[in-house]
Parts: sequence; structure tokens; C-alpha cells
Amino acid sequence: MDDRPVRMSQTAQLVQSPPRRQAKPADPCAMVIFGATGDLTKRLVIPALYNLSRTKILPEHFALIGVARAEGTAESWRGGLYDTLKSFVGNAAAEFDVDHIDEAAWKRLAEKMVYIRGDLGNPELYDRLRNALVEADKTRGTRGNAIFYLAVADRLFASAVEQLGKSKLTDEDKDENGKRRFWRRVVIEKPFGHSLDSARKLNAYVQHTVHEDQIFRIDHFLGKDTVQSIMAFRFANGLFEPIWNRDRIDHVQITAAETVGVEERGNFYEATGALRDMVPNHMFTLLSMVAMEPPTGFDAAAIRSKKVELLAAMADIKPAAAVRGQYGAGTVLGKKAKAYRQEPNVAPNSNIETYVAMQLEIDNWRWAGVPFYLRTGKHMSERNTEIAIRFKQAPYTAFQDTPVDTLRPNWLVLRIAPDEGISLQFEVKRPGPVVDLAAVKMDFNYNDWFPKEPNVGYETLLYDVMIGDPTLFTRADMVEQSWRIVQLVLDAWAKKSASDLPIYPAGSAGPSEADALLARSGRRWRNVHGDDDGHSS
Repeated sequence: MDDRPVRMSQTAQLVQSPPRRQAKPADPCAMVIFGATGDLTKRLVIPALYNLSRTKILPEHFALIGVARAEGTAESWRGGLYDTLKSFVGNAAAEFDVDHIDEAAWKRLAEKMVYIRGDLGNPELYDRLRNALVEADKTRGTRGNAIFYLAVADRLFASAVEQLGKSKLTDEDKDENGKRRFWRRVVIEKPFGHSLDSARKLNAYVQHTVHEDQIFRIDHFLGKDTVQSIMAFRFANGLFEPIWNRDRIDHVQITAAETVGVEERGNFYEATGALRDMVPNHMFTLLSMVAMEPPTGFDAAAIRSKKVELLAAMADIKPAAAVRGQYGAGTVLGKKAKAYRQEPNVAPNSNIETYVAMQLEIDNWRWAGVPFYLRTGKHMSERNTEIAIRFKQAPYTAFQDTPVDTLRPNWLVLRIAPDEGISLQFEVKRPGPVVDLAAVKMDFNYNDWFPKEPNVGYETLLYDVMIGDPTLFTRADMVEQSWRIVQLVLDAWAKKSASDLPIYPAGSAGPSEADALLARSGRRWRNVHGDDDGHSS
């Protein structure tokens, strides 16, 4: 049998689609980036702002104020950022993948840049920042609106917000009728805490200074179109909702496999590990999108409330239902890779995991009894992020003369990256005089239907901050529920020694212990590259 997937035609046309809606204009505002010379700003935030400028979504009345400890001027800052953008051109491995820089779009952004040198803990910095915001209002027409973006180490979140509060920069002025004259919003990067206790303390600390509706806890994973499309796929198609439950679904596998190692991020990873880095945010985001109940509307309150309900229905993960691993030396995509413990700024006897697999249960009417399996790791054989939904096997009686042990299960796969799309695997009869079944696959690929737009995942999120839409941002109770679910595992792993940590070869599918996790119930992982191996029960 030819197992190649049946792809849609490159000439396929959208069917009876309404005209594309234009994004409403964002509010005039100033955006202050703390950590303006850091890697996050260069690699993701500035490319996203450039893309917003290129697509004419960036507000016309806008100012960009960079704050960092490094010596510099507005000219040197924008020059360095431009050089970084140019370095991404033609680099397919970069998240900002473009073939040229639109000079007019860059100029529109660059001319709005101001740079302030200062230390986050120095009150004088915030006096200079206040003056810069006043100047931005006069020269750029920002109307007093301001975004404070904390692209800094998580240990600085609380002190930065405290200083902003003490300087009254987060205060929102109101007129005699109680109407807000301008808004002030704080964007906080992940990780938001490193445990349940720390997340609770950070929430309390930040909420003491700013209101919850001013806080935007950002995770660029939620800005990806393919992640947002999960809800559209589920709730805009009446075909799937009747079978989206424990009656028809056997189990769900969520994979986020990376071929990259920790590279130059050893200091960060030694304090974080794969579980903290990926599971309470990225992996639970995918889980909540695929498993949440239908919201009453697509407003922020309704969607976020359904996500919290789902997290609340998940029991604490027991250590026995979780597997960790650390990559050793091996070969990744044809190139030799050194072991994690040989990476820069990594301890030679490190006890930090670079791979996590776990089984979760959701105790509600829709999902009770359906296991959800999550896995994520670095230096794996393929880069692949997907949600794979395995449906229950059909009765065999009608095909008793067919070798049913060769029948493959039905899979619905939502591909998040890098080959964005949706595939459905099902059984058909081969042409011929006998009833001979074969598995085929139907594929929808985003690139076949829509023009590819450069996007790093932050564009939608930054725009949403500007218009005050918190739908794609994490609420305080969501953060705490996420940490609650994984805390028992974190506590158990902290007590284990490095000698208890399974080592998997770089370029493999992960440790064998992860296979054993599914084998307990007679199941198997799909191949990391995204295909069913044909042996799942």
C-alpha cells in the first residue's frame, strides 16, 4: 500500500468564506520595555513590533521606550536591533523567518524609539521614565496610555512592579464621572512563579500594586495561530462536538518535541528544568484548548472561566505517573550532540530533567476515564508539536475474515508546528474483489490555503494588550491551579539524586521509561515525527 497522505490541491479555494475582517485600530500608547537589550527583546518582541508596523496594525500614535542597565543611546539601541533583524534574514531556523527587511516598516518603528539607561531598583529611573512618558504624550500623542513590559529575569518581577507602584506610574487617572482618562498595563513574562507557593506569593504581591485587569501574564505560545485555531476547529464545526468525549475517544497524546538542546541557556535551565519550562504553561495551554467545555461566548471572561474549570477538575499528578529524563551524547539531525552535563553553565552532576512525560486525568462528565499523555523534551529526533486524539476501535465482527490485528486506529491530529495543519486517519477498503482494509490519511495544510505571514507568536498578544483584550493571557487562578497539578511531582523529583535520572541519547525519542508509562495500559506513543507506528492497541 502507498502510505503517502492525500494532500489537498495547491489550487484549493476557500468555500463560501466571508470577507476577511480587519483588526480594529489599537489605542495610542507608549510601550516601555524593561530589559531592552536582552535576548527576548531582540529575538521576539522587536520582530513582533516590526511585523505589526509592516501590517499597519501598530498604532500611528506610538512610542517605544527601552530601559536597560547597558550604556547606550536611542541611536545605538535601534542600530543594534536593526542589525539583529538583518541577521535573521534567510535564516530558516530563526522564529523570525523573513527574506528581506521592509525598510519603510522599520523606519516607522525606529523613529519612535527612546532609550533610558538605569537600574530597576533605582527610584531615579522611574522619575526619568515619567518624564519620558510625558514627552511621548506631547510629541507622539500617546494620550497617557502606557504598557510596561517586563522582559527581565523572573526574580525581578516583584521589585519592578513595586517600583512602578511607588512612583504611581501604574495609577490610572479618572475624571469626575469615574471614567478612565488613560490606562496603564503591566506585561509579565513566564515563568510566573516556580512552584505553587511562589506563584501564590507573586500573585498577591503584584495584585497589591495593580489590579488584575491591568496584569497581562504573557506566553507567546498562545499567540500562535494554530493554537488559537484549536477552539475554532472544535466549536465552529458541529461535526466533531458529538464525538468529543469519553464515549468515543480512547486517549489523547500531546507532544512538544524539540531538536535543539539548551545551547547557551544553561544557567536558566539549571534553575528551571523541562517541567517548569514547558508543562504548566505551554502543555497545559494545549490541553485546555482541546479539553475545555464550550464557553457561552468568546469573550475573555467566558473562555478563561472554562479553562479554570478544566484545571480544577484535574487531580494532582502522582509521581508514579510522571517520567523524567536528561539527554546524553548522541546525533541530532545528522550532527553530533554533546550531553546536557557537558553544556556551558551546566553542573557536571546535574539533576535537572530535559525530558518530561506524564499521564493526567480529568474528572468531569466529558473526560472521566480518558487518559491524557503529555511529553516534551530537548534534543529529540524530530521537531514536532501536535495534539493526537485516538478514537476507540470499531467492533471487529463485520471484518472477521480480515486480519484485524493489522488494523490501525483512527487518529485526529492537530499539528501545531512546524507543519501546521490537521490530519484524519481512517480505514478504507482497497480496490479489489475481497474486503481488504487499509489506513489512509487526509491532510489539511495551512500553507495550502492561506498565504504564510512572518509571525513570531507575539504579534497578536501585543496587539491584544494595546486594545485591552485579556482572552489569551493567564489569570491568577489559572496560574495557581497549573502549579497545584504538578507540585507533587516537583517535590518528589527534588528529593531524587542524579543517579536516579534516566539518560536518553540525543536524537532519540526519549527514555524507555516513558514507553513503560503507556505500556501499563497497553498503549504506545506515536512516533515523534508525527506518525502512528501501527502497533497501538
